[in-house]
Amino acid sequence: MLKKTISLVLSLAVILSAYYFIYQENTSITEGNTALVDSVSTNVTKVEPTILYGMVIDSFQVAENSVKRNESISDILQAYNVPHQVIFKLANKARDIFDVRKIAANKKYTIIYQDQDSLPSAKAMVYEPNAEEYVVFNLRDSVDVYLEKRPIEIKEKTISGIISSSLYNEIINNGGTPELVDLVADMYGWQIDFGRIYAGDKFKILYSERTINGEPVGVEEVIGAELIHSNSPFLSIAFDQGEGVDYFDNEGKSLRKAFLRYPVKFSRISSRYTMNRYHPVQKRNKPHLGTDFAASTGTPIYAAGDGVVEKAAYEKYNGNNVKIRHNGTYSTQYLHMSKIASGVRSGGRVKQGQIIGYVGSTGLATGPHLCYRFWKNGKQVDGLKVDLPPSEPIKKDYLTSFTRYKDFVKSKLDKVEYPKEKEEVLLAGMQ
Repeated sequence: MLKKTISLVLSLAVILSAYYFIYQENTSITEGNTALVDSVSTNVTKVEPTILYGMVIDSFQVAENSVKRNESISDILQAYNVPHQVIFKLANKARDIFDVRKIAANKKYTIIYQDQDSLPSAKAMVYEPNAEEYVVFNLRDSVDVYLEKRPIEIKEKTISGIISSSLYNEIINNGGTPELVDLVADMYGWQIDFGRIYAGDKFKILYSERTINGEPVGVEEVIGAELIHSNSPFLSIAFDQGEGVDYFDNEGKSLRKAFLRYPVKFSRISSRYTMNRYHPVQKRNKPHLGTDFAASTGTPIYAAGDGVVEKAAYEKYNGNNVKIRHNGTYSTQYLHMSKIASGVRSGGRVKQGQIIGYVGSTGLATGPHLCYRFWKNGKQVDGLKVDLPPSEPIKKDYLTSFTRYKDFVKSKLDKVEYPKEKEEVLLAGMQ
Protein backbone atom coordinates (compact mmCIF):
# COMPACT_ATOMS: atom_id res chain seq x y z
CA MET A 1 0.00 0.00 0.00
CA LEU A 2 2.85 2.30 0.92
CA LYS A 3 4.60 1.49 -2.34
CA LYS A 4 1.48 2.35 -4.35
CA THR A 5 1.13 5.68 -2.54
CA ILE A 6 4.76 6.61 -3.17
CA SER A 7 4.40 5.61 -6.83
CA LEU A 8 1.27 7.76 -7.20
CA VAL A 9 2.96 10.78 -5.60
CA LEU A 10 5.99 10.44 -7.89
CA SER A 11 3.79 10.16 -10.97
CA LEU A 12 1.85 13.24 -9.92
CA ALA A 13 5.11 15.14 -9.37
CA VAL A 14 6.36 14.21 -12.85
CA ILE A 15 3.08 15.34 -14.44
CA LEU A 16 3.14 18.67 -12.59
CA SER A 17 6.79 19.26 -13.56
CA ALA A 18 6.06 18.51 -17.18
CA TYR A 19 3.03 20.85 -17.13
CA TYR A 20 5.08 23.65 -15.53
CA PHE A 21 7.84 23.22 -18.13
CA ILE A 22 5.39 23.34 -21.03
CA TYR A 23 3.62 26.38 -19.56
CA GLN A 24 6.88 28.24 -19.09
CA GLU A 25 7.97 27.49 -22.65
CA ASN A 26 4.67 28.63 -24.12
CA THR A 27 4.77 31.82 -22.07
CA SER A 28 8.29 32.52 -23.25
CA ILE A 29 7.37 31.92 -26.89
CA THR A 30 4.26 34.09 -26.61
CA GLU A 31 6.22 36.91 -25.01
CA GLY A 32 8.91 36.56 -27.64
CA ASN A 33 6.38 36.69 -30.44
CA THR A 34 4.73 39.75 -28.91
CA ALA A 35 8.09 41.50 -28.70
CA LEU A 36 8.81 40.54 -32.30
CA VAL A 37 5.46 41.92 -33.45
CA ASP A 38 6.07 45.11 -31.47
CA SER A 39 9.52 45.41 -33.02
CA VAL A 40 8.18 44.97 -36.55
CA SER A 41 5.35 47.44 -35.89
CA THR A 42 7.83 50.02 -34.62
CA ASN A 43 10.09 49.69 -37.67
CA VAL A 44 7.28 49.95 -40.29
CA THR A 45 7.03 53.55 -41.67
CA LYS A 46 3.51 54.79 -42.20
CA VAL A 47 3.08 55.96 -45.80
CA GLU A 48 1.29 59.30 -46.06
CA PRO A 49 -1.10 59.74 -49.02
CA THR A 50 -0.21 62.21 -51.78
CA ILE A 51 -2.60 65.17 -51.71
CA LEU A 52 -3.13 67.55 -54.64
CA TYR A 53 -5.83 70.26 -54.57
CA GLY A 54 -7.30 68.48 -51.53
CA MET A 55 -7.61 65.11 -53.35
CA VAL A 56 -5.71 61.84 -52.78
CA ILE A 57 -3.99 61.05 -56.09
CA ASP A 58 -1.84 57.98 -55.30
CA SER A 59 -3.66 55.75 -57.78
CA PHE A 60 -3.98 58.46 -60.45
CA GLN A 61 -1.82 60.19 -63.01
CA VAL A 62 -1.47 63.96 -63.28
CA ALA A 63 -1.11 66.18 -66.37
CA GLU A 64 -0.54 69.95 -66.14
CA ASN A 65 -1.08 72.28 -69.08
CA SER A 66 -2.21 75.77 -70.14
CA VAL A 67 -5.38 76.65 -72.00
CA LYS A 68 -4.70 77.23 -75.68
CA ARG A 69 -6.21 80.05 -77.71
CA ASN A 70 -9.93 79.39 -78.42
CA GLU A 71 -9.80 76.14 -76.41
CA SER A 72 -12.89 75.31 -74.33
CA ILE A 73 -13.51 73.01 -71.38
CA SER A 74 -15.22 70.64 -73.80
CA ASP A 75 -12.07 70.46 -75.97
CA ILE A 76 -9.93 69.74 -72.91
CA LEU A 77 -12.12 67.04 -71.37
CA GLN A 78 -12.91 65.26 -74.63
CA ALA A 79 -9.18 64.62 -75.03
CA TYR A 80 -9.48 62.64 -71.78
CA ASN A 81 -12.53 60.70 -72.97
CA VAL A 82 -15.18 62.48 -70.94
CA PRO A 83 -18.58 61.98 -72.68
CA HIS A 84 -20.49 64.98 -74.09
CA GLN A 85 -23.43 64.46 -71.73
CA VAL A 86 -21.12 64.51 -68.69
CA ILE A 87 -19.46 67.74 -69.89
CA PHE A 88 -22.90 69.29 -70.41
CA LYS A 89 -23.94 68.25 -66.91
CA LEU A 90 -20.69 69.64 -65.51
CA ALA A 91 -21.20 73.03 -67.22
CA ASN A 92 -24.72 73.29 -65.79
CA LYS A 93 -23.50 72.32 -62.33
CA ALA A 94 -20.79 75.01 -62.51
CA ARG A 95 -23.17 77.81 -63.54
CA ASP A 96 -23.48 79.43 -60.09
CA ILE A 97 -19.83 78.79 -59.18
CA PHE A 98 -17.78 79.52 -62.30
CA ASP A 99 -18.88 80.25 -65.86
CA VAL A 100 -16.96 77.70 -67.98
CA ARG A 101 -17.21 80.09 -70.94
CA LYS A 102 -14.73 82.34 -69.11
CA ILE A 103 -11.91 79.81 -69.27
CA ALA A 104 -9.11 81.94 -70.75
CA ALA A 105 -6.04 81.30 -72.86
CA ASN A 106 -2.71 80.76 -71.03
CA LYS A 107 -4.39 79.93 -67.71
CA LYS A 108 -3.17 76.77 -65.98
CA TYR A 109 -5.25 73.63 -65.67
CA THR A 110 -4.53 70.18 -64.23
CA ILE A 111 -6.08 66.86 -65.24
CA ILE A 112 -6.18 63.98 -62.74
CA TYR A 113 -6.80 60.76 -64.68
CA GLN A 114 -6.48 56.99 -64.92
CA ASP A 115 -5.63 54.77 -67.88
CA GLN A 116 -8.59 52.56 -68.67
CA ASP A 117 -8.25 50.10 -71.56
CA SER A 118 -5.14 52.06 -72.62
CA LEU A 119 -7.17 55.29 -72.84
CA PRO A 120 -6.79 58.22 -70.41
CA SER A 121 -9.98 58.83 -68.44
CA ALA A 122 -10.28 62.13 -66.54
CA LYS A 123 -11.44 61.87 -62.93
CA ALA A 124 -11.04 65.57 -62.13
CA MET A 125 -10.02 68.83 -63.74
CA VAL A 126 -8.66 71.81 -61.81
CA TYR A 127 -8.66 75.26 -63.46
CA GLU A 128 -6.79 78.24 -61.98
CA PRO A 129 -8.38 81.58 -62.98
CA ASN A 130 -5.87 83.44 -60.81
CA ALA A 131 -3.09 82.82 -58.31
CA GLU A 132 -5.44 82.89 -55.32
CA GLU A 133 -8.29 80.60 -56.47
CA TYR A 134 -8.87 77.32 -58.26
CA VAL A 135 -12.01 75.59 -59.53
CA VAL A 136 -12.34 71.81 -59.09
CA PHE A 137 -14.47 69.89 -61.61
CA ASN A 138 -14.85 66.50 -59.89
CA LEU A 139 -15.79 63.55 -62.13
CA ARG A 140 -14.93 60.61 -59.86
CA ASP A 141 -18.08 59.43 -58.09
CA SER A 142 -20.65 62.04 -59.03
CA VAL A 143 -20.28 65.26 -60.98
CA ASP A 144 -19.42 68.12 -58.63
CA VAL A 145 -17.94 71.62 -58.97
CA TYR A 146 -16.51 73.81 -56.21
CA LEU A 147 -14.28 76.85 -55.81
CA GLU A 148 -11.36 76.83 -53.37
CA LYS A 149 -9.13 79.68 -52.16
CA ARG A 150 -5.50 79.23 -51.20
CA PRO A 151 -4.46 80.58 -47.77
CA ILE A 152 -3.09 84.10 -48.19
CA GLU A 153 -0.51 85.78 -45.98
CA ILE A 154 -0.20 89.57 -45.87
CA LYS A 155 3.37 90.90 -45.63
CA GLU A 156 4.52 94.47 -45.20
CA LYS A 157 7.16 95.59 -47.69
CA THR A 158 9.12 98.69 -48.63
CA ILE A 159 10.67 99.82 -51.90
CA SER A 160 12.73 102.87 -52.82
CA GLY A 161 14.44 104.22 -55.89
CA ILE A 162 16.06 107.15 -57.65
CA ILE A 163 14.51 107.87 -61.03
CA SER A 164 16.76 107.86 -64.07
CA SER A 165 14.17 107.41 -66.83
CA SER A 166 10.61 106.90 -65.53
CA LEU A 167 8.74 106.02 -62.36
CA TYR A 168 7.45 102.85 -64.03
CA ASN A 169 10.92 101.55 -64.91
CA GLU A 170 12.36 102.44 -61.53
CA ILE A 171 9.64 100.68 -59.52
CA ILE A 172 9.89 97.56 -61.72
CA ASN A 173 13.72 97.56 -61.57
CA ASN A 174 13.61 97.71 -57.77
CA GLY A 175 11.32 94.70 -57.38
CA GLY A 176 7.89 96.31 -57.73
CA THR A 177 5.06 95.30 -60.05
CA PRO A 178 2.93 97.07 -62.68
CA GLU A 179 0.04 96.92 -60.19
CA LEU A 180 2.10 98.89 -57.65
CA VAL A 181 2.98 101.46 -60.33
CA ASP A 182 -0.73 101.91 -61.12
CA LEU A 183 -1.63 102.44 -57.46
CA VAL A 184 1.15 104.99 -56.90
CA ALA A 185 0.32 106.84 -60.11
CA ASP A 186 -3.37 106.96 -59.16
CA MET A 187 -2.48 108.13 -55.65
CA TYR A 188 -0.35 111.06 -56.86
CA GLY A 189 -2.28 111.65 -60.08
CA TRP A 190 -3.46 115.18 -59.20
CA GLN A 191 -0.20 116.36 -57.64
CA ILE A 192 2.38 115.18 -60.17
CA ASP A 193 2.42 114.85 -63.95
CA PHE A 194 4.29 111.57 -64.38
CA GLY A 195 4.97 112.40 -68.01
CA ARG A 196 7.29 115.12 -66.72
CA ILE A 197 9.11 113.31 -63.96
CA TYR A 198 12.79 114.30 -63.63
CA ALA A 199 15.98 112.27 -63.38
CA GLY A 200 17.07 112.38 -59.76
CA ASP A 201 13.53 112.42 -58.34
CA LYS A 202 13.21 109.87 -55.52
CA PHE A 203 10.51 107.70 -54.01
CA LYS A 204 9.87 105.51 -50.97
CA ILE A 205 6.83 103.26 -50.78
CA LEU A 206 5.46 101.33 -47.81
CA TYR A 207 2.87 98.74 -48.85
CA SER A 208 1.37 95.38 -47.97
CA GLU A 209 1.56 92.44 -50.34
CA ARG A 210 -0.51 89.26 -50.64
CA THR A 211 1.60 86.10 -50.73
CA ILE A 212 0.85 82.39 -51.23
CA ASN A 213 3.53 79.95 -50.10
CA GLY A 214 5.94 82.85 -49.92
CA GLU A 215 5.28 83.98 -53.51
CA PRO A 216 3.76 87.45 -54.14
CA VAL A 217 0.35 87.43 -55.86
CA GLY A 218 -0.76 91.06 -55.59
CA VAL A 219 -0.66 94.35 -53.73
CA GLU A 220 -3.06 94.56 -50.79
CA GLU A 221 -2.66 98.27 -50.05
CA VAL A 222 -0.23 101.17 -50.38
CA ILE A 223 0.14 102.24 -46.73
CA GLY A 224 2.17 105.35 -47.38
CA ALA A 225 4.68 106.89 -49.75
CA GLU A 226 7.02 109.83 -50.14
CA LEU A 227 8.02 111.23 -53.51
CA ILE A 228 10.71 113.87 -53.89
CA HIS A 229 9.83 115.74 -57.10
CA SER A 230 11.81 118.84 -58.18
CA ASN A 231 13.38 118.81 -54.69
CA SER A 232 9.93 119.09 -53.07
CA PRO A 233 8.59 116.28 -50.82
CA PHE A 234 5.14 114.85 -51.47
CA LEU A 235 3.92 112.67 -48.60
CA SER A 236 0.91 110.35 -49.02
CA ILE A 237 -0.78 108.49 -46.15
CA ALA A 238 -3.59 105.95 -46.52
CA PHE A 239 -6.31 106.58 -43.93
CA ASP A 240 -9.93 105.52 -43.46
CA GLN A 241 -12.21 108.06 -41.78
CA GLY A 242 -15.29 105.88 -42.00
CA GLU A 243 -15.94 106.04 -45.75
CA GLY A 244 -13.21 103.80 -47.12
CA VAL A 245 -9.47 104.31 -47.54
CA ASP A 246 -8.34 107.57 -49.12
CA TYR A 247 -4.92 109.25 -49.39
CA PHE A 248 -3.93 112.43 -47.57
CA ASP A 249 -0.91 114.72 -47.51
CA ASN A 250 1.13 115.93 -44.54
CA GLU A 251 -1.57 118.47 -43.60
CA GLY A 252 -4.49 116.05 -43.88
CA LYS A 253 -5.67 117.32 -47.27
CA SER A 254 -7.01 114.72 -49.69
CA LEU A 255 -4.77 113.83 -52.62
CA ARG A 256 -7.78 112.84 -54.68
CA LYS A 257 -9.90 115.18 -56.71
CA ALA A 258 -13.48 115.01 -57.89
CA PHE A 259 -12.04 113.50 -61.11
CA LEU A 260 -9.37 110.95 -61.98
CA ARG A 261 -6.49 112.62 -63.77
CA TYR A 262 -5.74 109.48 -65.78
CA PRO A 263 -8.76 107.62 -67.25
CA VAL A 264 -6.48 104.69 -68.13
CA LYS A 265 -4.00 103.07 -65.78
CA PHE A 266 -0.52 104.54 -65.88
CA SER A 267 0.49 104.71 -69.55
CA ARG A 268 2.51 106.79 -71.96
CA ILE A 269 1.16 110.17 -73.07
CA SER A 270 1.69 110.16 -76.83
CA SER A 271 0.17 113.58 -77.58
CA ARG A 272 -0.82 116.48 -75.36
CA TYR A 273 -3.47 119.19 -75.56
CA THR A 274 -2.22 121.81 -78.03
CA MET A 275 -3.57 124.43 -80.42
CA ASN A 276 -1.17 123.35 -83.17
CA ARG A 277 -0.35 119.70 -83.83
CA TYR A 278 0.54 117.90 -87.06
CA HIS A 279 -2.21 115.33 -87.57
CA PRO A 280 -0.67 111.94 -88.57
CA VAL A 281 -3.69 110.93 -90.69
CA GLN A 282 -4.87 114.23 -92.19
CA LYS A 283 -1.24 115.36 -92.77
CA ARG A 284 -1.81 118.96 -91.67
CA ASN A 285 -1.46 121.16 -88.61
CA LYS A 286 -4.60 121.62 -86.53
CA PRO A 287 -5.60 121.99 -82.85
CA HIS A 288 -5.54 118.82 -80.74
CA LEU A 289 -8.03 119.55 -77.96
CA GLY A 290 -7.40 116.41 -75.94
CA THR A 291 -4.75 114.19 -74.40
CA ASP A 292 -3.72 110.94 -76.10
CA PHE A 293 -2.81 108.00 -73.87
CA ALA A 294 -0.99 105.26 -75.78
CA ALA A 295 -2.00 101.81 -74.51
CA SER A 296 -2.50 98.33 -75.91
CA THR A 297 -5.84 97.35 -77.43
CA GLY A 298 -8.26 96.15 -74.76
CA THR A 299 -6.81 98.23 -71.90
CA PRO A 300 -9.73 99.30 -69.63
CA ILE A 301 -10.88 102.93 -69.74
CA TYR A 302 -12.38 104.40 -66.55
CA ALA A 303 -14.94 107.16 -66.01
CA ALA A 304 -13.05 110.17 -64.66
CA GLY A 305 -15.94 111.04 -62.34
CA ASP A 306 -19.57 110.38 -61.47
CA GLY A 307 -22.08 111.50 -64.08
CA VAL A 308 -24.70 110.82 -66.75
CA VAL A 309 -23.77 109.36 -70.15
CA GLU A 310 -24.68 111.90 -72.85
CA LYS A 311 -23.49 109.71 -75.71
CA ALA A 312 -22.28 106.13 -76.22
CA ALA A 313 -22.00 105.48 -79.95
CA TYR A 314 -19.82 104.92 -83.01
CA GLU A 315 -18.92 107.95 -85.13
CA LYS A 316 -16.86 108.20 -88.30
CA TYR A 317 -13.95 110.18 -86.88
CA ASN A 318 -14.28 109.51 -83.14
CA GLY A 319 -14.88 105.78 -83.52
CA ASN A 320 -16.54 104.12 -80.54
CA ASN A 321 -16.78 106.89 -77.97
CA VAL A 322 -18.50 107.87 -74.73
CA LYS A 323 -19.28 111.38 -73.46
CA ILE A 324 -20.21 111.98 -69.81
CA ARG A 325 -21.80 115.06 -68.23
CA HIS A 326 -20.57 115.19 -64.64
CA ASN A 327 -22.42 118.32 -63.52
CA GLY A 328 -23.31 121.75 -64.81
CA THR A 329 -19.64 122.65 -65.16
CA TYR A 330 -17.69 119.59 -66.31
CA SER A 331 -17.96 117.00 -69.10
CA THR A 332 -15.49 114.41 -70.43
CA GLN A 333 -15.25 112.33 -73.61
CA TYR A 334 -13.35 109.13 -74.45
CA LEU A 335 -12.54 108.38 -78.13
CA HIS A 336 -11.35 105.51 -80.39
CA MET A 337 -12.48 102.65 -78.11
CA SER A 338 -12.21 99.11 -79.41
CA LYS A 339 -15.61 98.62 -77.78
CA ILE A 340 -17.91 100.33 -75.30
CA ALA A 341 -18.40 98.46 -72.02
CA SER A 342 -21.57 96.45 -71.56
CA GLY A 343 -24.36 98.43 -69.89
CA VAL A 344 -22.92 101.85 -70.76
CA ARG A 345 -25.59 103.65 -72.78
CA SER A 346 -26.98 107.13 -73.32
CA GLY A 347 -28.96 108.37 -70.29
CA GLY A 348 -27.37 105.89 -67.88
CA ARG A 349 -25.37 106.86 -64.80
CA VAL A 350 -21.73 105.93 -64.20
CA LYS A 351 -19.49 106.13 -61.14
CA GLN A 352 -15.92 107.40 -60.90
CA GLY A 353 -13.54 104.56 -61.72
CA GLN A 354 -16.20 102.46 -63.49
CA ILE A 355 -15.01 100.76 -66.69
CA ILE A 356 -16.80 102.42 -69.60
CA GLY A 357 -14.85 100.95 -72.52
CA TYR A 358 -11.57 99.58 -73.83
CA VAL A 359 -8.66 101.14 -75.70
CA GLY A 360 -8.71 100.68 -79.46
CA SER A 361 -8.05 102.45 -82.77
CA THR A 362 -11.54 102.92 -84.22
CA GLY A 363 -12.32 106.10 -86.16
CA LEU A 364 -9.53 108.41 -87.31
CA ALA A 365 -6.58 106.79 -85.53
CA THR A 366 -3.25 105.27 -86.59
CA GLY A 367 -2.81 103.00 -83.58
CA PRO A 368 -4.40 101.96 -80.27
CA HIS A 369 -4.80 104.87 -77.87
CA LEU A 370 -7.36 106.84 -75.89
CA CYS A 371 -8.06 110.45 -76.84
CA TYR A 372 -9.37 112.05 -73.64
CA ARG A 373 -11.29 115.32 -73.90
CA PHE A 374 -12.34 117.63 -71.09
CA TRP A 375 -14.93 120.46 -71.03
CA LYS A 376 -15.30 123.20 -68.40
CA ASN A 377 -18.29 125.52 -68.76
CA GLY A 378 -18.80 124.32 -72.33
CA LYS A 379 -15.21 125.02 -73.43
CA GLN A 380 -12.61 122.34 -74.14
CA VAL A 381 -9.61 122.65 -71.80
CA ASP A 382 -6.49 120.64 -70.96
CA GLY A 383 -7.72 117.86 -68.65
CA LEU A 384 -4.24 117.48 -67.13
CA LYS A 385 -3.99 121.15 -66.14
CA VAL A 386 -7.51 122.07 -65.07
CA ASP A 387 -7.74 123.00 -61.39
CA LEU A 388 -10.39 120.90 -59.68
CA PRO A 389 -11.59 120.86 -56.06
CA PRO A 390 -10.21 118.08 -53.85
CA SER A 391 -12.20 115.44 -52.05
CA GLU A 392 -12.96 115.93 -48.36
CA PRO A 393 -9.94 116.57 -46.08
CA ILE A 394 -9.52 114.81 -42.73
CA LYS A 395 -12.55 115.52 -40.57
CA LYS A 396 -12.03 117.21 -37.19
CA ASP A 397 -13.18 114.09 -35.33
CA TYR A 398 -10.40 112.05 -37.00
CA LEU A 399 -7.62 114.65 -37.01
CA THR A 400 -5.87 113.44 -33.82
CA SER A 401 -5.97 109.80 -34.94
CA PHE A 402 -4.71 110.75 -38.39
CA THR A 403 -1.81 112.78 -37.00
CA ARG A 404 -0.65 109.88 -34.81
CA TYR A 405 -0.96 107.39 -37.64
CA LYS A 406 0.79 109.74 -40.10
CA ASP A 407 3.75 110.10 -37.71
CA PHE A 408 3.90 106.31 -37.31
CA VAL A 409 3.97 105.69 -41.08
CA LYS A 410 6.41 108.55 -41.66
CA SER A 411 8.81 107.04 -39.09
CA LYS A 412 8.80 103.79 -41.08
CA LEU A 413 9.43 105.61 -44.36
CA ASP A 414 12.30 107.56 -42.79
CA LYS A 415 14.07 104.26 -42.06
CA VAL A 416 14.00 103.24 -45.72
CA GLU A 417 17.25 104.06 -47.52
CA TYR A 418 17.68 105.02 -51.16
CA PRO A 419 19.94 102.92 -53.41
CA LYS A 420 23.33 104.56 -52.69
CA GLU A 421 25.20 103.39 -55.77
CA LYS A 422 22.66 104.91 -58.18
CA GLU A 423 22.49 108.10 -56.12
CA GLU A 424 26.26 108.55 -56.37
CA VAL A 425 26.20 107.99 -60.14
CA LEU A 426 23.40 110.54 -60.65
CA LEU A 427 25.12 113.14 -58.46
CA ALA A 428 28.39 112.63 -60.34
CA GLY A 429 26.58 113.11 -63.66
CA MET A 430 25.06 116.40 -62.48
CA GLN A 431 28.43 117.93 -61.55
